[in-house]
Amino acid sequence: MKFGSYLSSRAPQLCLCGCAAVFWGIFAYFAGANAVLLWGGEIFFAAFALAWLGIGFLFAEKRLARLEKLKEGLREKYLLGELLPRPADAAEREYFDVMKEVSRSAIGAAEDARREKEEYREYVERWIHEIRTPLTACSLILAGSGDPVKLRRELRRADNLTETILYYARMQDAAADRKISPVHMAEIADEAVQSQRELLIAAGISVETEGDFSVCTDGKAVCFILKQLLVNCAKYCKGCRVKIKAAVGVLSLSDDGPGIPAHELPRVTARGFTGAAGKKAGTGMGLYIVSELCRGLGIDMQISSAEGQGTEFSFSFGAEGGILTKA
Repeated sequence: MKFGSYLSSRAPQLCLCGCAAVFWGIFAYFAGANAVLLWGGEIFFAAFALAWLGIGFLFAEKRLARLEKLKEGLREKYLLGELLPRPADAAEREYFDVMKEVSRSAIGAAEDARREKEEYREYVERWIHEIRTPLTACSLILAGSGDPVKLRRELRRADNLTETILYYARMQDAAADRKISPVHMAEIADEAVQSQRELLIAAGISVETEGDFSVCTDGKAVCFILKQLLVNCAKYCKGCRVKIKAAVGVLSLSDDGPGIPAHELPRVTARGFTGAAGKKAGTGMGLYIVSELCRGLGIDMQISSAEGQGTEFSFSFGAEGGILTKA
């Protein structure tokens, strides 16, 4: 810091000292003080001001040098606010407390961003590992019999994985991608089932659809939700029966598969959770993305399951999830 800058910052105090010196001179003059007392007082005011400025400048320089040393020693500069010494001045303490809150808010935001970045990186790594399986299978099919049925099945798996990571990447700005319009649940269910036909046939899964209702919502997102659940059935419920039912305001998908263990049920929608059945396959992100989409669309999702008795997913479209109309 330059002395001129410091001098400018002390302008109000200097003005006060100057006014005091002027008033002293006027008072001393009219009081009949001799020249020695009059000019001695003025010299005292000047010396006091210079000494005050010099000492203050030295302390400020020393303080700034200490702060600069602290800053240079930090890899993450935003942590500096946590290391600043508490000032002695009452007014500065008020500013200090405000800046402390700002610093802690910045630290929280930085840590959230770092955690999200790390979670995204881990998911991408798992996704790359998983998508290698259908791509490798495609290469082997083409090098062997070239069976078009098997090839379409593996391509469908790759397409599902690609769609999943795209939805995950867009979750930060999901509202901008939403397209709310009237949709029929029967049409959404049929589209989801047809898109996963190759995987469902290969897994020996039969699907029954029943009922219909229309609602204003993001049909593409709801279709993705159903597709994720069907993909999970193809992975973990081979040979089971699946029923998709659309009643007024409620869409449900149930299966008679092995079910979800009771201790895993509360965590199935957690980010990255795979459970015992998905340890060797899966990124653990499918149901997490489904739950986030439901939250964004105002859809209430309920999961009920019992081991050996199957699983049911229920989606309620209330006032936030869309305007219900007759099918």
